[in-house]
Amino acid sequence: MVGIDPKAATKTPPKVVTIRVRRYNPVSGREWWQEYKVETHRGMTVLDALLKIKEEIDHTLVMRYSCRMGVCGSCGMVINGTPRLACQTQIAEVADEANPVITVEPLYNFPVIRDLLTDFTSFFEKHRKVMPYLIRNDREEQEDPKGQYLMSREDYEYLEEFTLCISCGLCYAACPVAAIDPDYLGPQALGYLFRYVIDTRDEAWEMRLKIADDEHGCHRCHYAGTCSMVCPKVVDPAQAIQRLRSILFKYKLGLYRKKKISGISPPPKEWKPRKPLPPEAKPVSSEVDYKKLEEEPVVIEVEDRRITLRHKIYE
Repeated sequence: MVGIDPKAATKTPPKVVTIRVRRYNPVSGREWWQEYKVETHRGMTVLDALLKIKEEIDHTLVMRYSCRMGVCGSCGMVINGTPRLACQTQIAEVADEANPVITVEPLYNFPVIRDLLTDFTSFFEKHRKVMPYLIRNDREEQEDPKGQYLMSREDYEYLEEFTLCISCGLCYAACPVAAIDPDYLGPQALGYLFRYVIDTRDEAWEMRLKIADDEHGCHRCHYAGTCSMVCPKVVDPAQAIQRLRSILFKYKLGLYRKKKISGISPPPKEWKPRKPLPPEAKPVSSEVDYKKLEEEPVVIEVEDRRITLRHKIYE
């Protein structure tokens, strides 16, 4: 697995690295490699380096990013031949004094819009196709709930891993099947499909199994495992696809039915009227002279030193 080195931010990267970017101009159709020299510092990420290039060297460089903390999944790109999140990749992880060159490319298996910016339209269409939301037979209850759908701790732990997906597309970029079959649902969509098939709150599992049972569905997977290797959230979509295959095989033989569907929690008990506060607990704001309070200093003792503060009242 391409994990995150927790000590990478403490390591000292090369003083200067060469960022070699694969660029593309959609107007001219030209594609070329361009190199930039970037001064680094400890804790610098590949995204930091690219933003430094864009701000100080070449304003025309195009990329996508947002949160800068590994949550949104926007800054996915291929770094030194491996799909990664640029904001999670330390310079010290992918470059050293012996080889201070970092290659950066747009995600594989996605149409390139410009430079490092890729088109996720088809990716999210496949995501929508698996209906990534809860579906209940009682639509009225779902739309106007009277309570919450129950789920045991064990049931949640069973699917919790697959709820962590941030739809960054790294698994799809690493998938060899997606490279040759553009209609393949892909590990991200199939992982989401499996997550709802095993969710005890969902009742549309048969509909989803029919979606998976397609020539471009779970049977297309060759189980290379590269999707799980590059996931920044340690989700295992390869495992999800294999488990989905097992469920689908049993279902087609008439040996599988969803064991249980969660019920609805009863309405909460009516709260008793709150007891009134005792007189000594009532607010005394009306008796406080705020102007006088601002004038009175507050003295705090800190290691034999006296720090004097003053109240500041904001109305």
